[in-house]
Amino acid sequence: MKILCFDMGGTAVKYGVWDNDKITNTGSFKTPTTWDEMKQQMGQVATKFADVEGIGISSPGSVDSKLGVIKGISAIPYIHNFEIVKELTELFNKQVTIENDANSAALAELYYGRAKDLNNVVFYIIGSGIGGAVSINKQLVKGANLFGGEIGYMLMDGQKTLSQIASPVETAKRYNFESGKELFDLAAKGNEQAKVGADEVYDTLARSMYNVALMLDPELILIGGGISQRDDFVSPIQEKLDHYLKANGAGDLRIKIDRCEFLQNANLIGAAVNFENTKD
Repeated sequence: MKILCFDMGGTAVKYGVWDNDKITNTGSFKTPTTWDEMKQQMGQVATKFADVEGIGISSPGSVDSKLGVIKGISAIPYIHNFEIVKELTELFNKQVTIENDANSAALAELYYGRAKDLNNVVFYIIGSGIGGAVSINKQLVKGANLFGGEIGYMLMDGQKTLSQIASPVETAKRYNFESGKELFDLAAKGNEQAKVGADEVYDTLARSMYNVALMLDPELILIGGGISQRDDFVSPIQEKLDHYLKANGAGDLRIKIDRCEFLQNANLIGAAVNFENTKD
């Protein structure tokens, strides 16, 4: 089955064709400023791949699959609160499915990545903010209001959320660095201020995972997003999580943290999995 997949992001829209369990023909275009422009560019891409069976889309926001509507807010404001699936179905004249971007990344791991042999997994997708997803018995938990797995909203310090405190982007701003990459690069080279900022990220993430571990007791916690490409990112969090569990009488709870297998194309793969699971 061939599926044309789109990954709608705040700065770029990626696309590719899912064929024989792999993504091919990848490309991207700059995220348009209007919905009409978005439809035009997506339509131009679709004309190149007329032989696909359908369209799978990964998007930001709270996706209501039953209504075919993307609720909430995101960096692409014009995709929300209308029957987007209906419009795109008419545009492509093919079946269209949409899933939240963090859930899409989780689906990629659950079916083809590091979680493929597991049932209960928590996903942290770390970018400019922190998204998340939860799998119980290999099913994504979306919740009554589509907020299941939204760990980035967890309050961690007074009225501040996990995304506000532990996002590398936000942490870099607080410590006067240009980017999360610069923060962690300089921390690795011994810059004291950068080390403090990086440790704040590690510690806040570990404390949030402590709470998640005690609520869900997952087999694995997987970290995705750009920061997960760093080989030195997981071990400090693992050490802190183990410490907090042991210090609070839960030392028998062994929760492994690892990096997602898929990085750049995770959302495209997940969009294809979602299409295969929900197609008519």
